[in-house]
Amino acid sequence: MTAFALDDPYDRGSGLPRPGSLLRSAADSIPPSGLVVLAIFSVQLGAGFAKELFAALPPSAVVFLRITAGALIMGAFARPRLKGLSWRDWAVGLGFGLTLALMNLSFYEALSRLPMGIAVAIEFLGPLGVAVAASRRRVDLVWVGLAAAGVALLAPWGESATVRWAGIGFAMLAALGWAAYILLSAAAGRRFPGTSGLSFAMIVSAVVIAPVGATTGGAELLRPELLLIGLGVGLLSSVIPYSLELQALRRMPKHVFGILMSLEPAVAALIGVLLLSELLHVQQWAAIICIVAASLGSTRAARRAK
Repeated sequence: MTAFALDDPYDRGSGLPRPGSLLRSAADSIPPSGLVVLAIFSVQLGAGFAKELFAALPPSAVVFLRITAGALIMGAFARPRLKGLSWRDWAVGLGFGLTLALMNLSFYEALSRLPMGIAVAIEFLGPLGVAVAASRRRVDLVWVGLAAAGVALLAPWGESATVRWAGIGFAMLAALGWAAYILLSAAAGRRFPGTSGLSFAMIVSAVVIAPVGATTGGAELLRPELLLIGLGVGLLSSVIPYSLELQALRRMPKHVFGILMSLEPAVAALIGVLLLSELLHVQQWAAIICIVAASLGSTRAARRAK
């Protein structure tokens, strides 16, 4: 995060290195590919811990905890400036925040109904769709077909199906939200300095989700242990991975970043197995591999076309 990039690496009062400088130095000592992998594992660990919370809180309340924690932390490091914003700036910022809220709510509703690996694989169709829509290459039809095959393998055909249409529907909504998030994130980056656009959007999304989350969570939201886990989910799912990805993007080509990020559904499935004991069938693993391969193929093809 740019908030950590302080000009003076030492605290003038104590003569000791600033915490932000230490964090940046630690990040600089890790290869950029390692930072991306750490970011992916951080996001999926956050999702795993969030799913554990579903035993005590509904998904909407967990989303409220996550977004509020992330908004408070991001707002402290990258406080958005409201003075001087045009109505177009406000429209982009508010739309970005609303999309962020709906995307996370849809994903957590999917997560409550599907194994992690399946939910993330379907959600990953969002960025894949954005990449393919911006392309005019015929080879991209191959990646669309491969992704469609993955979804077909995941679909609950027959009475013995282990997943349900409701979960797939919420995951699809999350995928649409992720696609909109990518487009609005780029627009916000042009209108807000540094990371303040994301900070603005997270504050908006916290306000939007608050009525639903507070109502469904009720008094359970005041339990200290749940608040602490919610804070951890916010750190793991938003603050830490965003900081790591930002550091990585400064030191590596974007196409390499995209290739590494394509591994996220597979990592989600692995975390689901290790943390939540979500064992997947061979057909479900094959579906996840199809979607990962489609994302990898699209990213590599885009690189060759340049």
